[in-house]
Amino acid sequence: MSLRPGTVFLTDCPARLAIEIIANKWAMVTLFGLSEGPLRHGELVELIGGVSRKVLTQTLRRLQDHGLVARQVYAEAPPRVEYSLTELGRTLEEPIRALTAWARDNGAAVAASYDSASTNET
Repeated sequence: MSLRPGTVFLTDCPARLAIEIIANKWAMVTLFGLSEGPLRHGELVELIGGVSRKVLTQTLRRLQDHGLVARQVYAEAPPRVEYSLTELGRTLEEPIRALTAWARDNGAAVAASYDSASTNET
């Protein structure tokens, strides 16, 4: 891959689309949450913590639209809906786990650098 101007991250570049999809913090957390298997909406809300039902719904729809999450509706009373990763969504498990490990190992250093920089600005 070349880093010359005009060769990477063009408007229609697949890498740019991928980054746009996963750059959303709720998308990454939702995909990670579904990596252990199908979950219902309420279970995801509890698992993720801090996400509103509305934002989770929007996130799930966006991930569905991009083919990363499947929505299964069961013909029961009351209706039961479960979300799971598609085969395509499963291909993101390893990169998400790697990024999570990086954050666990380096998060304190990043936070300290940020705190130091913001202290120096004042």
